[in-house]
Amino acid sequence: MLDRLDLLVIGECVADIVRLPGAADQIHPGGSPANVAYGLARLGHGATLLTQLGPDDNGRLIRDHLTGAGVEIRTDGAREPTPSAAVTLDDGGQAAYAFEITWTLDAVSLDRAPHHVHTGSIATVMEPGAATVLAAVESLRTSATVSYDPNVRPELMGDHDAAVRKVECCVALSDLVKASDEDLRWLYPGQEPEQVAERWRATGPAVVLVTRGGDGALAVIPDGQVTVAALPTDVVDTVGAGDAFMSGTLHALASHGLLGADGRERLRALDRDTATDVLRHAAASAAVTVARAGANPPDEAELKEALARG
Repeated sequence: MLDRLDLLVIGECVADIVRLPGAADQIHPGGSPANVAYGLARLGHGATLLTQLGPDDNGRLIRDHLTGAGVEIRTDGAREPTPSAAVTLDDGGQAAYAFEITWTLDAVSLDRAPHHVHTGSIATVMEPGAATVLAAVESLRTSATVSYDPNVRPELMGDHDAAVRKVECCVALSDLVKASDEDLRWLYPGQEPEQVAERWRATGPAVVLVTRGGDGALAVIPDGQVTVAALPTDVVDTVGAGDAFMSGTLHALASHGLLGADGRERLRALDRDTATDVLRHAAASAAVTVARAGANPPDEAELKEALARG
């Protein structure tokens, strides 16, 4: 287990306003990077989130939610309203989003260098804050491993070609990349997600993971591809499922000693058995999350129970 503050997540917090047919709106703390930091803390890791939070009710709700799990929050002091997303769920629990968000992150000094840095989502494509995120990752990657999840939100990506260039830049800086098959189909229409993942791995990452919803997930590693099935579960909603998969992945990698500068070469030699174990942890984490409302990932005991059932 890594020491507290050794896992740094950089990215946005978002208040998810969940709208169900015939029911009152429910506000859940969200934002992909914030969800990952929360999931890591729930699994017993020390996690710091570098983000922006407004001085409003949504900002206080998110801050209390994160710190209650043990996440340390660092901000740049900006006072814009906390970003929000109206989340509309269909009868199958699938989520559609409408955003009100700005991202103007300024550079923030850290007390100590992290072992691992995770980033992605809106924070890596929306300017002017995206430039700050990229600069931070570039400066930290010499002493930390880096993970990245594009978490594509088409409404916020701007020009398609420019968005693809930003995503590919982040991929090349990363040791581990996770993307959904939907992300990859938006970025590269007409191309098979597995082929995109193979191409991405050739540009720098040691491992590229692709989530495929109910069809499970795959890892592209030096020895080829490894796949796992999704764990059977009753889906309440899919909010935060990919983020729980990401925190479960990092939890498993940490347990195998594959994070941090001293784990980078071992990560680049990831074998099939270890990759399968990592994917199983990630899939179990996602399965727990989709079985309950909102981005509510498991703690370590719940994850172990899900693995035992799976």
